[in-house]
Amino acid sequence: MSRLITDLFVDELAEEAAITRRALERVPEGRNDWRPHPRSMPLGYLAVLVATMPAWVHMTLAQDSLDLSPPGGGKGPQQSAAASTAELLSKFDESLKRANEALASCDDAHLKTNWKLLVGGRVVQDKPRQHVLRHGTLNHWVHHRGQLTVYLRLNEAHVPSIYGPTADEPQFK
Repeated sequence: MSRLITDLFVDELAEEAAITRRALERVPEGRNDWRPHPRSMPLGYLAVLVATMPAWVHMTLAQDSLDLSPPGGGKGPQQSAAASTAELLSKFDESLKRANEALASCDDAHLKTNWKLLVGGRVVQDKPRQHVLRHGTLNHWVHHRGQLTVYLRLNEAHVPSIYGPTADEPQFK
């Protein structure tokens, strides 16, 4: 069983998880409805999105597809804001656990099989799982974590060192 690509994902998930935890620990409580612009997502929704995105690894490896708006009026994935930092970190820990379990039972051959994203029953993406993990999950996760750090700054919360120093953490972590 070949695991070269899979093990790269395991290592990257661990590295990004440590960085993400530091950002999530700084999300201010009681500000779930705050948004920087009327068209922006609320802070509470964004924080839970960032906390739960690692579970997308599990979904991508365990399911063959996801329909964001299932035909017949069904609902796609739903998220609710966390009431506290402890709850947010608990959601993150559970999400990370599911991702790591999925990767532990995966091999490179499975990563080369296709996964589909649908909207209303219509296929909008049909790509190898390794592509979905890289672009649709990990890169997407890092993107939203970047948004979260902007929200942190705008709420006077400390912005952690991510890939280098910040005004709040001038040293590498």
